[in-house]
Amino acid sequence: MSAPTDSHSSTHWNDSADRRRPVPEGDVTLRTAELRYGPFRCATVKPYSRTQRAADGGSLLKVYVGMDPEGRRRREADTVRRAAHWGLSVPEVLATGRCDAESWSVFRVLPGVPCSVRTGQAVEEYIGHVLGLTERLHRSSPGLTPGSGWTDEGGLSALQHHLLLNQLSPRCQLRPWWAALVEALQPLQSHPAVYLHGDLKPEHLLVDSHQLSVVDWEASARGPAIVDYADVVFHLVRDLLYAGVKLRRVPIDLMTRLPFCGPVLAWRLLLWLDRRRPQDIDLIAARDVHRLAAEDQAAAAYASLARAVSALRAAGVPR
Repeated sequence: MSAPTDSHSSTHWNDSADRRRPVPEGDVTLRTAELRYGPFRCATVKPYSRTQRAADGGSLLKVYVGMDPEGRRRREADTVRRAAHWGLSVPEVLATGRCDAESWSVFRVLPGVPCSVRTGQAVEEYIGHVLGLTERLHRSSPGLTPGSGWTDEGGLSALQHHLLLNQLSPRCQLRPWWAALVEALQPLQSHPAVYLHGDLKPEHLLVDSHQLSVVDWEASARGPAIVDYADVVFHLVRDLLYAGVKLRRVPIDLMTRLPFCGPVLAWRLLLWLDRRRPQDIDLIAARDVHRLAAEDQAAAAYASLARAVSALRAAGVPR
């Protein structure tokens, strides 16, 4: 079958109106979305998604791959709508759906550029943006229970530490550090559940002269606020080291402005390894996991994390 042309009324879109108007979920196929909001350029491929920006720069097609693509699609679409209602600057969902075994969404592109962390001043500004965002984001409400996404769909309520442990693959339960990690995370049960972004890092915060925008909400969740802060620290340390920054130049002093929890930081390191190559999870020694989880001082814990990530990078673990 030949591709439709603009002479067909069902696939001709008015640039001044139709291309800007969101389409209700279920009312459009991926092919129709490509005709309406595309054409889309070459794909950027990541482990769990494939994204393509429209030729006119106004929209972005995201195809979810790997782990639970349909769950991640629904979670992100629901969360950005709720975040927009709160007044956060987030990408509007123009179209979303599932067809041909692919889960996908088209988002409106927001102005701004990703936060930079190339200098100490840039890192300080980035952490300031994070603290400003989380002050608005980390809301709690009566009866809010831990779980994936911002909407409780009536599933079984998870304990705070189970929310984290369940993200690790079953093979982790056979590792010598597992029992100690479970015990170390149990005090999280006393923390209130709040709304989480779930993957805070510089590339997900866009800044321009007027506002801060936040993108990539597929890992959104309800849980202890410290999870978002552990994400910030982990990504900052890992990405600086993998960019070639010397271990001694990692700005640990600036990161101490963020709330801290050693066990959650250890969990975040293990989550990264668990999602790399199958053999990478065995490159971390149980004593290093125990040491990081037991740290009660932020600076010492961040230094320990940086040493571990540096050693893992030297051992060949991919970013």
